Amino acid sequence: MTLSALGYIGIRSSKTEDWSSFATKLLGMQQVDRGGNARAFRMDDRKQRLLVTDDGQEGLDFMGWEVDHPEDLDRLASRLENAGVAVRVETAALADQRLVSQLISFNDPDGNRIEVFWKPQIASDPFVPARPISGFKTGTLGMGHAVLHVEDATALLPFYRDLLGFSVTDYGLTPFPLYFFHINGRHHSFAMVGSGRKGLHHFMVELQSLDDVGQGYDLAQHEEGRLAYTLGRHSNDHMMSFYATTPSGFFVEYGWGARVIEPGTWQAHETTDGPSYWGHERVHLPEGDPARERMRDMRLDAARRGMRAADPVPNCAWLESVARSE
Repeated sequence: MTLSALGYIGIRSSKTEDWSSFATKLLGMQQVDRGGNARAFRMDDRKQRLLVTDDGQEGLDFMGWEVDHPEDLDRLASRLENAGVAVRVETAALADQRLVSQLISFNDPDGNRIEVFWKPQIASDPFVPARPISGFKTGTLGMGHAVLHVEDATALLPFYRDLLGFSVTDYGLTPFPLYFFHINGRHHSFAMVGSGRKGLHHFMVELQSLDDVGQGYDLAQHEEGRLAYTLGRHSNDHMMSFYATTPSGFFVEYGWGARVIEPGTWQAHETTDGPSYWGHERVHLPEGDPARERMRDMRLDAARRGMRAADPVPNCAWLESVARSE
């Protein structure tokens, strides 16, 4: 397994000021000064996790995936080129913009730009959230996860699974094809929704406290059109989250409590319970929309069957300090 984590995400948007407000006031990220038409944001000790630039068509610009050793870049580039994928060894100037030591880039079959990098720059000053949150769950699990709309999820499986080395965590075929992939202990760092479309469906950031999510939920409800999915719990990774509409029209999942898997022993399997055990009402869709109704029916069926997820590890700072002292 070459890739180790989702390192960063780049967004193209003409609404950089709106993104600054969204990323800081709702998500709690720390804005860092990049100047010009770029807005950059921190989530932890990394100098940059999210980059928004006023350059080109609105939407996803690139996904940045991390490797642990520089030799991994060479091995991956060779594997891709042998499969007929054009790979570019990027300049030191671009590496400096991404705040990493080295990187390569290429496109997936749907045209999404992928960057793979080594050795991100670490900030000398601590992360300071823009609103009072306890912080983001990152570290070896990476920034979070990214989910793409794709025209044909099955057709992209060989690229992401066989060439890039993503491992299938689970998949669902109803009401549309959904494939979830892991590269570390995070249940999924990447997923594909076979919606027949192209582009970014959402990216996810995980918080250290459920209260961070609840307070973000309150904040989102006070902005017209900001809330996309109500608070709910997913059936596969057990994340408790809501979804907010970004200034660019796709979503950000804001969550807590996802389970951590053991990649070495995990067995891929099909799921049939639908995306969520409860909640996640698609309020961005009009009442009566077939997709909204279908998702609701699947949740109600899960409720009738009494489906449950294991409770996450308690997230209480006081309790954890007591446990450590004992």
